[in-house]
Amino acid sequence: MQPMPPQQDDPAPGAPRTDGGDAASANPRDRRRRRILLGCGGAALVLLLAVVGGAYALQHSYNGQVERVEGALPTAGDRPAATGRGENWMLIGSDRRDDIPSMGARADALMIVHLAESGDRVSVVAIPRDSWVPIPGHGTDKINAAFAYGGPRLLIRTVEKLTGIRIDHYAALDFGGFVEMTDALGGVTVTITEDTYDPKHQRAWEAGTQHLDGLEALDFVRQRVNLPNGDLDRIKRQQAFLEALAGKALDTRNPIRIDRFIRAVTGAVTVDETVSATTLRKLATRLLDVGTLEYVTTPVDRPAARGRQSVILLDHGRAAELFAAVREDRIGEYVARSGGSNAVDAVR
Repeated sequence: MQPMPPQQDDPAPGAPRTDGGDAASANPRDRRRRRILLGCGGAALVLLLAVVGGAYALQHSYNGQVERVEGALPTAGDRPAATGRGENWMLIGSDRRDDIPSMGARADALMIVHLAESGDRVSVVAIPRDSWVPIPGHGTDKINAAFAYGGPRLLIRTVEKLTGIRIDHYAALDFGGFVEMTDALGGVTVTITEDTYDPKHQRAWEAGTQHLDGLEALDFVRQRVNLPNGDLDRIKRQQAFLEALAGKALDTRNPIRIDRFIRAVTGAVTVDETVSATTLRKLATRLLDVGTLEYVTTPVDRPAARGRQSVILLDHGRAAELFAAVREDRIGEYVARSGGSNAVDAVR
């Protein structure tokens, strides 16, 4: 794939990204809890929900803070059939950009999290936010535009049409909540490989280990200007930050910090109306027994221009192979053939 040219923020609300974590081997149970959240950055979003689910057993009020949205799942009769082979979550990282109200809600990270029927594998399939795809009722556009046009319902319908994968649940994390989450834990540490400057937020990032407070973390995950591959590099940053955030949460033993962190997470999370406290508790229990975590990117053909927009053209042949593997709950075979998944322990 060709490198992405430097990009300016799009006028349309944004969404996903590509790249991902490493495949975790089966480990003793005392290590699984840490690997569960460190295995891949994208999975950390849904795994933060698992933290909430586990916390519910300790304090009922946490569950009441999780926002639930009605009508997030499509009701059209042409949805893909439920195969019963695992469970699929539509997961987005949403940058609401309250400081720029005219831009509306953004879906800056978009992924399908597949929980294998066997219970031993979690696979995160990232879809680039600028993927040029058909959107029901709106022609062909960037996939993030579906979220702008019709919220989670249209986004899920678009993803189901693209992939043939039935989505069981929806979850979103507001990136604005990163400030409170990060500060609740006393900051997080990430590794940056190259010096870079973000003119939009006037941040100079030096290569090496960086300890981020909440505001720094938010700027870190928002930058794409001056990153060589634009959005594709920004998704790596988001994954690296989520790994660091989840790992710090697991290592924290201070009960006051833990409480503040969980409250910050629940305040930033939105799920579909069918996700109950019981759903979250079961998710937490299931994830503690997972042996393999992997992050897979939807295959990309090349960057391109459509009118005045910079877009990503998917490799539809290879993508179809990936989506079939998810539907048939055999993504492990796909990962083995394609050379495995990627780590994001150090990013630009």
